[in-house]
Amino acid sequence: MPLTLAVHVHVHLHHHFHGPPGGYIGLAAAAVLTWAGLPGPGEAALVAAGVVAARGRLDVTEVVLIAWVAAAAGGMVGWGLGLRGGRALVATRRLPLHRLRTRALTQGERLYERHGLLAVFFTPAWMAGIAEMHWTRFVPANLVAALVWALAFGVGAYFAGPPVADVVHDVGTVGLLVVLGVVVGGAALEALRRQRRARS
Repeated sequence: MPLTLAVHVHVHLHHHFHGPPGGYIGLAAAAVLTWAGLPGPGEAALVAAGVVAARGRLDVTEVVLIAWVAAAAGGMVGWGLGLRGGRALVATRRLPLHRLRTRALTQGERLYERHGLLAVFFTPAWMAGIAEMHWTRFVPANLVAALVWALAFGVGAYFAGPPVADVVHDVGTVGLLVVLGVVVGGAALEALRRQRRARS
């Protein structure tokens, strides 16, 4: 039964989308995970899909549409998780740094009260849930933020991706890993600097 269902879904997607359905399914899963709160896979999958679309193996409109819908759905999942259990987790006294977490919660609430719609663009969806942002404000902001994300990464990779893909092919996997390590390391150092400034 599960195998029959999987074959049926595969055939259905193959007739309705341009290119292999596995690419769209992988993109959707990565976008949901990223917007639900797991950083990283969504952007990488969307950039890869944009590059593949530029080479004619996927359709860029379908890539953007699927990324948008999946990201919006993932945002709703993240918001729901934050709303249901995030606040209690942050406020739990048994966990370390209780005072710091409580102060961050108060500042987050103020941020969402003053700049709620804009905050959704720059913070994970679960933070909006923890700050108890009402769904009537969160849903439209989440839809717009997901669309901007899908267009920026998907269309950006579609036009700029092939040259980037050629560079990656030239430098190889090891070179790409070195570049990624430098970028991630730089971001981590900057986050540590900001954390130290906030404490002092």
